[in-house]
Amino acid sequence: MSQNISKLSGRKGLQDNLFEKVTSIGDECRIPNKEEMTALASDYNVGKATIYGTSTFYEFLDAEHISKSAYVCNGSACLCAGSQDAVQEKLAAKFGAENIGHMTCLGRCHENSAFHLNGNNYSGEAINHLDTILNTPSDDPAEALHNDNYAVTCHTHTPILSNNDFSSCADFTSALEKALQQGTDTVLNEIKTSNLRGRGGAGFPAGIKWESCKQVTADKKYIVCNADEGDPGAYSDRYLLEQQPLRVLFGMLMAGWIAGADEGVLYIRAEYPESIETIAKAIAELEASNLAGKQILGTDFNFQFKIIKGAGAYICGEETALIASIEGRRAEVDVRPPFPTVEGLYKKPTILNNVETFAAIPGLLQMGGTAFAAIGNGKSTGTKLISLDSGFNNPGMVEVDMNTPLSTVIDTIGGGFSKPVKALHIGGPLGGLVPVEKISDLNVDFESFNDAGFLLGHASIVCIPEDFSIAQYIQHLFAFTKVESCGKCFPCRLGSTRGKEMFDNALSGEQLLNRNLLNDLLDTMQQGSLCALGGGLPLPIKNALQYFDDELAPFFDQQIAFSAV
Repeated sequence: MSQNISKLSGRKGLQDNLFEKVTSIGDECRIPNKEEMTALASDYNVGKATIYGTSTFYEFLDAEHISKSAYVCNGSACLCAGSQDAVQEKLAAKFGAENIGHMTCLGRCHENSAFHLNGNNYSGEAINHLDTILNTPSDDPAEALHNDNYAVTCHTHTPILSNNDFSSCADFTSALEKALQQGTDTVLNEIKTSNLRGRGGAGFPAGIKWESCKQVTADKKYIVCNADEGDPGAYSDRYLLEQQPLRVLFGMLMAGWIAGADEGVLYIRAEYPESIETIAKAIAELEASNLAGKQILGTDFNFQFKIIKGAGAYICGEETALIASIEGRRAEVDVRPPFPTVEGLYKKPTILNNVETFAAIPGLLQMGGTAFAAIGNGKSTGTKLISLDSGFNNPGMVEVDMNTPLSTVIDTIGGGFSKPVKALHIGGPLGGLVPVEKISDLNVDFESFNDAGFLLGHASIVCIPEDFSIAQYIQHLFAFTKVESCGKCFPCRLGSTRGKEMFDNALSGEQLLNRNLLNDLLDTMQQGSLCALGGGLPLPIKNALQYFDDELAPFFDQQIAFSAV
């Protein structure tokens, strides 16, 4: 059934996109009514149930969410910073408690106190200037309060993502002309030689993925940039989309040229309105300079960019759910294989990578694949962006070489902790929960984290203070997964719900935890979930049970030590 819907939606394609037709009604503060659903279903030749399912799936299309006047960030970094109760109170005093909603996460993790108001994000001291914000015209969102000037530092001799040497159309033109002269095979070989691995969770080699798509014969192919990986604590996507947009777009253009695709879509989370605006301006500049669109630089290469704004669903960070969303389906995970390089968007071969992976391409090609591969440990190569939250004395965005000792990141670059910290949650909600005593054992690379039982992922770092309850943090993770689960598989949908209930009861003192039952629940989620949301959640919880057993012991009805598997 989903395959039929994909192909039917694909008849009109990206430029007359079904998902946008549904969500644009949401922008008008309502979901489609019965007549509108019927009209859309008829226009796209899909069932009315498909339109209804999509329109009721996304948080930002929910009538209750739309009705709110302001939204408080409830991401992990803001939670651990303890800043959001005050934000909630001040917004409630201005608009009424019943008119305050929530968003996760606004990417303001470096200074917290984050909230969304009138289509813009704010953080830091902005909450103390609500009158100024409200009395400023909507097209000028009190710039001094709206901007967040976090530090961006480079701690590598070979900066790939944190310098400003690829910030103009002239830079773009020079790099593109060089690539066109070399040819697709040469450029692809450079990417393969570099061993650039996807900068999300899986770390799959980009060159192999691109080659796979290139080798498939098809009448149409697509490039998709996953800019909806909304890991709480990670704001590297925001940095790249807003401060390095041409790097991201060049990477997508190269993927399209190599694979033989003439359209690319950036699926950007709605929680990042500034990112959407910046990318749109950058695309317009490229089109005006004949660097995007038809017959680029006078060649027969065509490539058109399309921005699609998400609607508040963390699961769209998973590639098959993201594809389903673009197609106008419910953003539910699909079974693989076939993989997207064979059957992706509209069931056509598709290259799908995240923002940082595409953004690495200009620097990689400038230095060459061999030089790129020489950075790191041979398996994890190149550089990596790290998001440091407000728990550090020097919060901000940092670029380091792969294989950099984590202790260097924490103590030297981050300046140590701004308050006593007992653990670091690295790599988003599905990443590893690293006790501070393990910091010296880890390097910033995929292998070091995997071997130690953790996960590098986006390399976001959320500091968990010594006085923050680990049991409360686990409850927070279960609650997050419960809300964000697509619902397709039972282990994730029901497992996260039961897990939240178990920790709700334990924290309230109503019922202690049963260790065997919790372990069975985590194993079921890990082994039975369709994707990394339900399958990845057990990792940080098992880390917590292993390293913070003494703190958690009072919440269990059996005082049996946890045994890591």
